[in-house]
Amino acid sequence: MNPRLSSLQAYPFERLRDLLAGVHPPALPLIDFSIGEPRHPAPALVVESIIEHLHGLAEYPKVLGADTLREAIAAWASRRFTLPEGFLDPEKHILPANGSREALFSVAQALTDSGSGKDLILLPNPFYQIYEGAAILAGAQPYYLNCEASGQPDYRAVAPEIWQRCALLYVNSPHNPTGAALQAEDWDFLVATARQYDFILAADECYSEIYFDTPPAGVLSAAARSGSLSKVLAFHSLSKRSSIPGARSGFVAGDAELLAAFRLYRTYLGNAMPPFIQAASAAAWGDEKHVIAMREDYAEKFAAAAEILGDLLPVERPDGGFYLWLQVGDGEAFTRDLYAVQHVRCLPGTYLARAAHGAHPGVERVRIALVGPLDICREGLIRIRKFLQTFS
Repeated sequence: MNPRLSSLQAYPFERLRDLLAGVHPPALPLIDFSIGEPRHPAPALVVESIIEHLHGLAEYPKVLGADTLREAIAAWASRRFTLPEGFLDPEKHILPANGSREALFSVAQALTDSGSGKDLILLPNPFYQIYEGAAILAGAQPYYLNCEASGQPDYRAVAPEIWQRCALLYVNSPHNPTGAALQAEDWDFLVATARQYDFILAADECYSEIYFDTPPAGVLSAAARSGSLSKVLAFHSLSKRSSIPGARSGFVAGDAELLAAFRLYRTYLGNAMPPFIQAASAAAWGDEKHVIAMREDYAEKFAAAAEILGDLLPVERPDGGFYLWLQVGDGEAFTRDLYAVQHVRCLPGTYLARAAHGAHPGVERVRIALVGPLDICREGLIRIRKFLQTFS
């Protein structure tokens, strides 16, 4: 057995299950804010495309994906991030993935070598736990960058000796769970730093299309400003953008040399996207109407949160994403007591972070995922208000 498996920590939802074991909530319908799984109906054009292309079950899918899918992805990314014509070559710079999660994990296995002296994989803290697991199973040491008051790490404060040991940097913007997005100048700094110190910049931008005012800046725009995709990999997903997590559809875009090696790895892994999902994905990347409607739905839910909880807790609409990252004191106690009194489930922030550099950025927080229908979210938020008023 791989000895590194014993170093993996329990996934947040396993820890949540243990925390709530033996708690007997009241006879109210469960409202689950714990998991970031979009629950909007799948767009009709996606469903229709899957049905239309089910004949693809008779074909082995190709790791590189169909030309039509890669062209649709390149066209979307070029529009979204205002890229020069031809900057993204669908043949060399795009690789479909079964959601961003599996690609974010496997990129560390395929493209890093802990024996080279580059023994660190850097990640924000709090973080998506896939980053930590990927680092450990790749034989690297996770190095946690605590998020500041801004909701993102201060990347400019990282010491040169840490950058020198860095094999790969995971960046999440907008960030899960804080919702904070990097600015264009931050991306410019990270692109330049990746090239200066020779590490891979893995930009997880799966929440980039859930925003409320200004579209978040992206790493591909910074790469275009620099004139090169060297050392840059951008990860995107339809799970959040189009509310189809069950389709497991995303892509990686960037450095052609890195993607050629990653494609070889994935050929052996055998995780090509089914043809009918490819067809549906191409349709989704080509349509913005359903995404605009989705953003309006999330805006309504954040407005409801501010209305219902704003006088009791500091509720701020994030730059992007669909999470409330609430400061509540003891996050585990809050989660357990809320479940016991109101049958509402959220996630303690301590399960999404680690103690590092003398601080633990999640211990006083809880994450609330506003992913359900508006009426269900309102009901859950009202129950949280009642809990706060009674047990504060």
